[in-house]
Amino acid sequence: MKDPFCAVVTGQSLITHNVRDVHDERFEEVVRFMRQGDVVFTNFESTILGRHGGWPTKGQYFGYSKADVLDALQAIGFNTLALANNHAFDLGPHGVLSTLEEVKARGFLHAGIGTDHNNASKPGRRRLGDREVTLIAVDAGPGPTNMYADNGTAFRPARPGVNRLKTLRKIGVTDRHFRKLATIADHLQSSHLELANYAQPEDPPSIAKAGEINFYGTVFAQAANCGRLVEVDPGSANLHVSAIREASARGDFVIAYLHHHHWEPSWQNVPPWVQTFARMCVDAGANLFVSHGAPVLQAMEIYNDSPIFYGLGNFLFQVPPDESEWSPPEVWQSIVAACHYNARGGVEAIDLLPVTIGENGPLRGSAVAGLVPAAATGTVARDILEGFVSRSAAFGTQITISQAVGRLSISAARR
Repeated sequence: MKDPFCAVVTGQSLITHNVRDVHDERFEEVVRFMRQGDVVFTNFESTILGRHGGWPTKGQYFGYSKADVLDALQAIGFNTLALANNHAFDLGPHGVLSTLEEVKARGFLHAGIGTDHNNASKPGRRRLGDREVTLIAVDAGPGPTNMYADNGTAFRPARPGVNRLKTLRKIGVTDRHFRKLATIADHLQSSHLELANYAQPEDPPSIAKAGEINFYGTVFAQAANCGRLVEVDPGSANLHVSAIREASARGDFVIAYLHHHHWEPSWQNVPPWVQTFARMCVDAGANLFVSHGAPVLQAMEIYNDSPIFYGLGNFLFQVPPDESEWSPPEVWQSIVAACHYNARGGVEAIDLLPVTIGENGPLRGSAVAGLVPAAATGTVARDILEGFVSRSAAFGTQITISQAVGRLSISAARR
């Protein structure tokens, strides 16, 4: 890398309304902050209903967008999109094909979906600023097998879909609980074929290992304590890490992106497996790691001179008003981060702008409340930042609040 470089990252963009005509000073403040970036990145948390058509693949939490929302994202300043997420397959393979077509037509750097597995796992690459930038984007579920891209065989056609990081969620239980579950499982006398019936549209579940019970698709494992256990498939992880290593060896600026819904009981906490995977990506050469999924702001870590954003929450979150589960205030608060890199490719400083996006934010009462983010001010800005500071401190990240309006400069502990 030759010259300083800036990458701006935001929360995910679940956008269904074209917001190009929105004019508000508090929104414009966010847009001005973003435009300092050579890379301006978000996750496009939707699928396009376009030339290829499509049909809903699920009932609840279904959504789609028209192609003009991509014009709105460009007008805001985005030039880089991750496409791997739980909504990318809401219109099935047809939506994947339309999304690819419309995103390519607008020249976004993008990755995360494709016409088959080989195509979906291919990193995006484009020159931005004075860098060649590579984007690797994956989704770790949980999701049905049929949403993930697959190559064709002699007996099956190829399937367009999402780039997958294979994971397996298990529920750890103590010996006492495990014995009770084993007794119930014995009484039910379920066969492998019966379990396969209940697994659809998943592939038939494997036979449980010793110390595990496959309870109609949920695997319970003996453990010292009760809790969620997520295992990342080593082969799948190595596929993506190898792509990062190859791009880094070329001298590219590399962004690694992860989308997942394997949340902790307290959804602002970082799952341990995500930290392990994120560090693996940085060790392979990623200059920036970003994750979304839990719709809340989590923590940040600086690891080997690279920022890891474990969860940036939401930037655009245009959900139906009857979905009351999104009422907690933390769903509607996030940050926009401007990461400044030196000529060696290490991060030197990060400026953080707190934003709110809900009806109760700075735009309350206006026609655009809930449609676009606004720069937070006063005690709301302070609360967002102090919460982020507290969560990030657990990862050795030292953040100083430099202005009352919420712009932060960051000095992070090097590891």
